[in-house]
Amino acid sequence: MDFDLTAEQLDVVSMCREFAESEIAPNAERWDAQSEFPLETIKKLGELGLLGLPFPEKYGGSGADTLTYALAVMEIGRCDASVGITMAAHVSLGAMPFYLFGSEEQKERFLVPLARGEKLWAFGLTEPQAGSDAGATKTRAELRDDRWTINGTKCFITNAGTPISGGVTITAVTGEGDGRRPEISNLIVPQATAGYVQAKPYKKMGWRASDTRELTFENAAVPEDHLLGPRGRGLKQFLDILDGGRISVGALSVGLAQACFDAAARYAKERHQFGQPISKFQAIKFSLVDMATELELARSAVLKAAWLKDNGRDFATAAAMAKLYSGELSRRCANAAVQIHGGYGFMDEYAVSRYWRDCKINEIGEGTNEIQRMVIARQLGL
Repeated sequence: MDFDLTAEQLDVVSMCREFAESEIAPNAERWDAQSEFPLETIKKLGELGLLGLPFPEKYGGSGADTLTYALAVMEIGRCDASVGITMAAHVSLGAMPFYLFGSEEQKERFLVPLARGEKLWAFGLTEPQAGSDAGATKTRAELRDDRWTINGTKCFITNAGTPISGGVTITAVTGEGDGRRPEISNLIVPQATAGYVQAKPYKKMGWRASDTRELTFENAAVPEDHLLGPRGRGLKQFLDILDGGRISVGALSVGLAQACFDAAARYAKERHQFGQPISKFQAIKFSLVDMATELELARSAVLKAAWLKDNGRDFATAAAMAKLYSGELSRRCANAAVQIHGGYGFMDEYAVSRYWRDCKINEIGEGTNEIQRMVIARQLGL
């Protein structure tokens, strides 16, 4: 087993770290406090090729593998989870369906500007009554005169309402199905489509600088050729997309956990009590050691899932395990970091307060912890 990164991967890590520390970290507190979407910074991510990292150059991407992409998300997420999820949701959920399931014409029309970072794209699966049970989709699309007429609501959707959002790909019921489940298909809905409305951003506990909204479709009509992939394959396609998305959310969780460790270790060396740095006390040392040990395990789990995907292996179980473990780890690390900071950790001027708020969604998005355990149990034959 070779754990060494290639020269190209090390270059991407270095570039992302330098950019994140110079462009993202100094502004993250302000973006969070003001719930400000960092538009110019996101545009710079596109200019660096990070919004198209895992896509071939022929489609405007950087031609990197999944492992490199996971490393990049870790570095960006380490400085701000909001920027990290904007990048991860755009790549793994917004653009990836076009690459995996789109026709050549759809790839040229939609994927190329997304991979170049000229536009962001959203992924519309969750509904008010269809969260973990994604197959319970109520949004409907009827084919009338060569156009799909869509009616329904999506919720908790990332990247749908930014100044550079290009549109959303949604699941919708398009027929009766086999009697057990309705026929669900994927439809491409460009931003300017009449009847497609983005609500105001949610007021959130964390990820405040990312764009998250409810979407409504009131007789929103798109051409028949805006069907993405075969009719009736929508749910299967999006479940496949979620498997890959779990790698990116796992990477985001590792980045946030690393930020928690870095802040806690730095503060423990600076803070003096009883005549010495608190890092000298065994309780603090052990807490930091536990964080560092679990971080190593979580990082390895995420990168293994990415490696399996890159090598054409079955990666669904590994991705679910990595996402589950790293998400729970980010919470443990955030809690430990706040505890080490003591009263100061409760104050928003210290970054660990933001980390603590940002980490919880890692146990919910891309499938809750409970859903991950169900996925893993099924794969284990339980």
